[in-house]
Amino acid sequence: MIIDEPVRDREQRKRDALRRLENDEDVWVATASAAGEPLLVPLSFVWDDGTLLMSTRRATPTARNLTPRGRVRLSLGHTRDVVLVDGVAEAIEGRDLPGASADAFAAKLGWDPRDREQWIYLRVMPRTVKAWREVEELPDRLLMRDGTWLV
Repeated sequence: MIIDEPVRDREQRKRDALRRLENDEDVWVATASAAGEPLLVPLSFVWDDGTLLMSTRRATPTARNLTPRGRVRLSLGHTRDVVLVDGVAEAIEGRDLPGASADAFAAKLGWDPRDREQWIYLRVMPRTVKAWREVEELPDRLLMRDGTWLV
């Protein structure tokens, strides 16, 4: 699939990335174990106050990989229209998540894990955001650095 659209400036890429974050339901979540073994899984998410909020069972490899270090890479879209997010995740018990965030998660995704003891929320604070389509957009793909939007 080749995208036949003009090269976007960084402001348009930011608008497009935010639209994806607000409207997409699933994201690829990449983590690594303490031994360095990579893991890639899809999780549903909601964009909540500048963070990505997901949920998984506390015993999953994803949850275990994030607990000690918190580093995570997320990817939205296909290979010809990428939004790549590097961030830091924190695990939050359902009872500790603010009600508005839990309500937003349940409303968007159609299920509510906050009262399920075996489930936790993962809140990812973006530190770096990159967005590009095709090779022509590789320059200037960096939209956020150290948690601050550059555009």
